[in-house]
Amino acid sequence: MPIRITGMNSGLDTESIITALTQTKQDKLNTAKGDQKKLTWKQDKWKELNKKVTSFYNGALSNMRFTSAYNKKTTTVSNANAASVITGEGAMNATQTLDIIQLAKSGYLTGQEVKVGTSKATKETTAEELGLSTGDKIKFSIGGNTSDVLSVTVEEGDTVGSILSKLKSATSSETGTSLNFNYDENNGRFYVSSKTAGEAASFDLIIDSESSDAMTKLGLTKKADGSNYISGTSAEIVLNGETYTSDTNTFEINGLTITANEVASGITLSTKQDTSGIYDNIKNMIKEYNDLMKEFATLYNADKASKYKMLTDDQKKEMSDTEVEEWEKKIKDGLLSHDETIGTIKTALREMMNSSFDVTLKDGTTKSLSLASFGISTGGYFETEENERDLLHIDGDEDDSSVSGNTDLLRSMISTDPTAVQDFFTELSKSIYSKLSDLMKGTEYSSSFTIYEDKLMASQYSAYNTKISDAQSALEAAQDKLYKKFATMETALSKINSSSNSLSGFFGGN
Repeated sequence: MPIRITGMNSGLDTESIITALTQTKQDKLNTAKGDQKKLTWKQDKWKELNKKVTSFYNGALSNMRFTSAYNKKTTTVSNANAASVITGEGAMNATQTLDIIQLAKSGYLTGQEVKVGTSKATKETTAEELGLSTGDKIKFSIGGNTSDVLSVTVEEGDTVGSILSKLKSATSSETGTSLNFNYDENNGRFYVSSKTAGEAASFDLIIDSESSDAMTKLGLTKKADGSNYISGTSAEIVLNGETYTSDTNTFEINGLTITANEVASGITLSTKQDTSGIYDNIKNMIKEYNDLMKEFATLYNADKASKYKMLTDDQKKEMSDTEVEEWEKKIKDGLLSHDETIGTIKTALREMMNSSFDVTLKDGTTKSLSLASFGISTGGYFETEENERDLLHIDGDEDDSSVSGNTDLLRSMISTDPTAVQDFFTELSKSIYSKLSDLMKGTEYSSSFTIYEDKLMASQYSAYNTKISDAQSALEAAQDKLYKKFATMETALSKINSSSNSLSGFFGGN
């Protein structure tokens, strides 16, 4: 904006006059800016709410449509120190007997001392100092297979350190297995171990004409009693009379993942329906539904805060940061007050939760069940806060003081007729899922999986840019026009003043 110097001849406060004369256009610009800002706040509110809806839709609600959410089973172990069990979906309700015969172990060798004279060899000690010859071999068999060999060759100039490096990078001839090697200078010994437990990954020493001398001089030998060598073994268990082996201590058998921790016998595994797991899944879905409904109600029932108008930059300058923040919060909180879309979704979800479904009971009869059949219902209208009237309570829920003392019908039904519980809640979840799918379908004004008209709002935001630009141009044009008029007046006054000064000088000179 150009620098304007006005009022020098007239003495008028031209800036204030022009500001007053163009205030209507300034107000129009401020309104457009404020409305656009309010729209961005509204978009943010919707994005946050939409995220919560899709989280419920894709999470708890989606999971509860499938039988896997109800096929929860648990297994107790009579000797928890000896074994632990993870129960999968395919596990059968049964009592089984387990014996742990042996645990999986990794192969391990503690080498003999490597010396040069009376001193322990270091990594810098040369092969020649140890009496090794070029071409000597160091060889290990893998997994009990003498044809699967890990081998390195001593070369001229080798040291203990370079031989160690060769061993670390070597792999066996058939399976490509490698081993862990280390040389501890403090103790003057090589250490060798399998990289994994089990017989297949184990190793043994090969002592033949190519390797005997080198292996001995490097301390890679067994003691006479074999105490410095541990052969890698696979784990072995007997379950219900049948033997199973594993290269780890974990076995996956008929839906059970059994981890053996110590050798033991006569262990009892008892697998049964996990009523707590099913209950927790249902409770979690109800909780997420309640959180969503409370959010809807809070937004819908909020005060519109109609008396709080968007602040202009000048108004903000006259207020403290805290005052501005509190003012704007009032506006933000009321942006979705009595919003039609929220009302529609809230009503639809409440109606779906009140639905009844025909379910076949364990005695073969068919009965129409609703949430109330499981002791799940809303609180009393007048005894419940406005934003919590749609929230569901599970009778007997120890975390809900309002109903914790009531008879726990849900747990009772899960224990006595879990199939009926499953059938009801899968149908309920499918119905709600389908309804939300319909409400989140993409349209001309909204994207897929979106409950609000995000496309329309984006278009409105762009329209405000044009509106603001036009209002800014109109304001500047009006200001420029007035500044030019006042500038013309100032020029005329300047000439008059100049002429008056000339006349005064003329008469004063006579």
